[in-house]
This record gives sequence, structure tokens and C-alpha cells, in this order.
Amino acid sequence: MLRQPAVAGSFYPNDAENLKKIIESCFLDKSGVGFIPELNKFNGKDYPINVMVPHAGYQYSGAIASHSYCDIVRNGFPEVFIIISPNHTGLGSEISVFNEGEWITPLGDVEVDNEFANEIISISDIASSDFHAHVHEHSIEVQLPFLQYFSSDFKIVPITMGTQTFATSNDLANAIFEAGNKLSKSYCVIASTDLSHFNNQEKANKVDGFVLEDIEEMNEFKLFEEVVQYNITMCGYGPVMTNISLSKRCGKNSCEILAYQTSGDVTGDFSSVVGYASGVFK
Repeated sequence: MLRQPAVAGSFYPNDAENLKKIIESCFLDKSGVGFIPELNKFNGKDYPINVMVPHAGYQYSGAIASHSYCDIVRNGFPEVFIIISPNHTGLGSEISVFNEGEWITPLGDVEVDNEFANEIISISDIASSDFHAHVHEHSIEVQLPFLQYFSSDFKIVPITMGTQTFATSNDLANAIFEAGNKLSKSYCVIASTDLSHFNNQEKANKVDGFVLEDIEEMNEFKLFEEVVQYNITMCGYGPVMTNISLSKRCGKNSCEILAYQTSGDVTGDFSSVVGYASGVFK
């Protein structure tokens, strides 16, 4: 199946030349890393290095996203990027895996690793093959041009979580871990998430601070509890919980929050903002 772009022309430019320019501007932005990194040779001993990345329009969150992608580029690309997102559309199953075909962006086509995807489905008690959840979902699509800017030599496993619970997160983390070991493939998991939505700047900084502290402490249980307790409108806490659980299985027991800001820091409107952060699990 060919997955057509859903948000090209809105979240990011729909032509290759301008798309490359805006990606470069994200890295060079005052809130970005400040330079465009060079892709290093793959460093297998450090993988999987997993990351958390925001997924808004590039003008809002692209500079923050550049921090996680800089770490990935410096460590070299693995064979597979497993990109896990929340489900904003309500379509599909509890864990929807896009398990065959290609994803199209203005920078070219990206092949799905059907072997890895099907192995995850086979091992998981919850995940299923499902394309409907991905047709209009933006939070995986926006990650691909950041990777394609540096290389076309990688495959993906797109996964969207319709249900974000301990059970689904733990099941998915285990399935990815077991599949990776069985197939002996190098991979990086990208947890696609924005933080709190539509609070004023002061409240956003406060509740996002709770979330980021839990992530730094690698405490998926407290993260879930505080999301519920404080009604924190973080859209992708399930993918982040999955990444924490998976990273610990892989012996990666720390997380560094690389960058944080809100949409208000970009627009100057602090009355109703969305929080964005990048982090690396290693």
C-alpha cells in the first residue's frame, strides 16, 4: 500500500526544495541546535538510542525536533526507525501497525520493513495490521522528512496507539524488544508526542515540568499517574511510556531532555499554548 501525504502543504512545504530549506532553518533556528549535523557512520554499540520528538507544524516545533534528530544523525542511521504516535483520528485498532508498502513525502518514498512490522504483530497480544489509522494521522508523517534530509537508506515501522495504557505500552515495548532480538536488526524508536495543549504559558510550563521530570526519571508509571491526576493534555504519553519501558529493557536507563519550549515562545501569544520537547533515551 502507498500511503499518500496528509499534511504536506500545511504542516510542512509540499515541494522538495522548500522542504529542505525549512528543515535547515529548523536546525539553524535560535531554538534549534544551531548547526546542520553531518550523518556519521552507524555506531552499532550504542543502539538502540531512542528519542522523543514533537509533531506540530515545522514552524512551531521543528526547531525543538532538531535536537533529537541531531543525536540520531551523529550516531548514524540504524536499519529501521520504529515511529510510534498517538492516534488523533480515532480510526483503527488499539495498536495499529502499518505493515507493508511505502510512505510518500516530497523527498521521496520510504519503504516499510514488513518483516519487522509483522514480527511485532506476531509477538504482541494487542497490535494488529491496520492501515485506516494511518491515512490521515500527521504525527508519524512529519518525522519522515527530517530523516530523509540526511539519507534514504532506512526503512520504517509506523505504529499508532489508539489506546494509551500500561497494558498497551508494555505489550508494545515487549514486542519491539523481542522482534529486534529475533531479527538481529538495528533500530531506533521515535516516540512522537506534543506536551500539554491550550493552557496559558505559566500553567503549561508547570504541568509540562511534571511530565518532563517523570520522563527524565524513566518513570512511566508516575508519568501516567500525573497525566491523569492533573489532566495533562499530552497527546503521546503512550508512545513515551513505550519508549521508557523498551529503553530499560535494552539497558538504556537514562533520559536527557534536550530542549523545551511552547508555541507561545514562537508566536508571542502566551494565552493558549502547546508544549514541545525533545529527549533522548540512552
